[in-house]
Amino acid sequence: MRWFLRSKIHNATVTESREDYEGSITVDGALAEKVGFQDGEKVLVVDANNGERLETYIILGKKNSGTIRINGAAAKKIKKGHKMGIFGFELSNRKVEARKILVDARNRFVRFI
Repeated sequence: MRWFLRSKIHNATVTESREDYEGSITVDGALAEKVGFQDGEKVLVVDANNGERLETYIILGKKNSGTIRINGAAAKKIKKGHKMGIFGFELSNRKVEARKILVDARNRFVRFI
């Protein structure tokens, strides 16, 4: 068994960063659906501005809202306006076909990559 990339949202912009909230990342429900993220799923978050990497879990946000909100302790490191990638992985015996999307500055779907 090996870990494979299954889902990726590339170039997302953090719309809000809230330290006073239970830890997680809130992701626009439509974007999550496009790549196959589920509510409560563990993800790797990589901040392109400062190189921070952390694991947290998905909370589904309102569809087509453009929301990418960092919650809890992670908000001490990842701030509003930062660019990031959000990655989901799958443990499998076979290669997994990853669903990867590019989003624009307002977190709107641009294209599959």
